[in-house]
Amino acid sequence: MIVAADEVVPRFWQRLGLPGLADVHVHFLPPRLRRQVWEYFDSAGPLVGLEWPIRYRWSDAERVDHLRRLGVRAFSALAYAHRPGMAEQLNRWTLNFARDTPGCLPSATFFPEPTAPRYVAEAIDAGARVFKVHVQVGGFAPTDAALAPVWDLLTEAGVPVVVHAGHAPVGTAHTGPEPFAALLARHPRLPAIVAHLGAPDYSAFLDLADRHERVRLDTTMAFTPFFDRFVPFPADELPRLRALGLAGKVLLGSDFPNIPYPYADQLTGLARLDLGDDWLRTVCWQAAADLFDLPTP
Repeated sequence: MIVAADEVVPRFWQRLGLPGLADVHVHFLPPRLRRQVWEYFDSAGPLVGLEWPIRYRWSDAERVDHLRRLGVRAFSALAYAHRPGMAEQLNRWTLNFARDTPGCLPSATFFPEPTAPRYVAEAIDAGARVFKVHVQVGGFAPTDAALAPVWDLLTEAGVPVVVHAGHAPVGTAHTGPEPFAALLARHPRLPAIVAHLGAPDYSAFLDLADRHERVRLDTTMAFTPFFDRFVPFPADELPRLRALGLAGKVLLGSDFPNIPYPYADQLTGLARLDLGDDWLRTVCWQAAADLFDLPTP
C-alpha cells in the first residue's frame, strides 16, 4: 500500500545523505482505543474542532510497512491516557509493540494518579525510551501534585517526554506556555519535547527551549498547508528556529497516521523554509540519533 505523494520521501533524505528519517511523534494504539480515537476525529469532536479525515486508516502492519518504505528508521508508538486506570495497560501494549517491531522506540505514558510513580518506574526498567502526555485530552495540569514524583523520575533517568502542551487545535485551561513554564520552574532539567512546536504560541515555547537545556520541540504538523491555514508559524521567528534546530533542539514529528494529508507534506513544508541542508539533516535524523543513541543503518 502506498500513497502516491509519499513516493518523494526517500529521495528527500537520500539527497541529504541521511541513512533515513527519525520521527519522534508517531502513534500506534491498541485496536479498541485506535477505533475510538479515529471515531473522535471523524466526528470533529470538541478537542478537534474542525474536519479532520484520517489519511492512513490502515492496519498496524500496513502502517509499519509504509514507514519502512518511506525510510523512517526510528519512530515512536505514542499512546496517552485520558483517564485514571488506563496508562499501565497502555504501557504493556506499547512496550510489547516496540519489542516486536524493529525500529520502534519503546514508548509509554502516564496520568496523574497515585500509582503513576510505580508504573512509570516499571516502564523505565522495562526499557521505555520516550513517554507521551497530552494535557489537553487528559484534562489535567502538568503541575498536578500527583505527577511531581513522575517528573523527578524522568529527569533522573534522562528519558524524554513528548508533551502536547500548546493550545492547538483547541485550547483548554491547562494548555499554553504558562502551565508548561510553571512545570519547568519546578523541574528545570526535565527532558521534554514540546509537540507541534507549541502551536499557536510558537514564540513563547521557543523562549522555553532557549532557556532550558533539556527542552526540545517537534515539528509535528507545523508548516503543512493544513496547519498553516489556522496556526501559521511567524516568519520573524525562523532565524531562531534555525539556531535551535542546528543545536539539536528541534526534532522531526509527523503525527502519523492521524493526519489528513500525505506524510510527504511534513517534509516538503520543512524544506520550503529554506533553512539549509544542515538544518534538515539535524532535524530529520541527527537530533533524534543523538538523543536516543540510534544506530546508523
